[in-house]
Amino acid sequence: MKLRKNEVHGREKVEVPMTPMIDIVFQLLVFFIMTFKIVAMEGDFNINMPQAAQGSPSTTQIALTLSLRAGPSGNLQSVSLNNLPPFEGSVQEKFRKLQDAIVEQVGVNDGPSTTQEESEIEIDADYQLHYNYVIQAITAVTGRIDPKTGEVQKLIEKIKFAPGSGSGS
Repeated sequence: MKLRKNEVHGREKVEVPMTPMIDIVFQLLVFFIMTFKIVAMEGDFNINMPQAAQGSPSTTQIALTLSLRAGPSGNLQSVSLNNLPPFEGSVQEKFRKLQDAIVEQVGVNDGPSTTQEESEIEIDADYQLHYNYVIQAITAVTGRIDPKTGEVQKLIEKIKFAPGSGSGS
């Protein structure tokens, strides 16, 4: 590409040839138009959904708080639910009583939109508590084996840990 120089009033004027630049722009435009592919939108389905049931859902969310306190050696000292008096007995008895209390609160009905699915439990455990007790507590609150039928019953699936828990108090 050669630039032309014109002198106007003693100064040089530089002219840039515009025709080749416009040709390149049009060639790029034609290229993109010719290579453009129209693709059908993915995930666009026509689905006929059933009408919503009248009224509000029958389930209610139950928020539970489980407190696990440790002794000086890190062993489980107390288990309490919703600031109620702690459960008494051995470790297994405490967790069995915890399961009974949860069944009493949320029930054992299976199926979608049940109280078990909507309920949430917050575990507040001490830092010095041994890890296996926390796992036993999670196992106790998530389900149990029905003593009458021997089938697994789901209890609470939403579990979270209390922020700043483990103060040891």
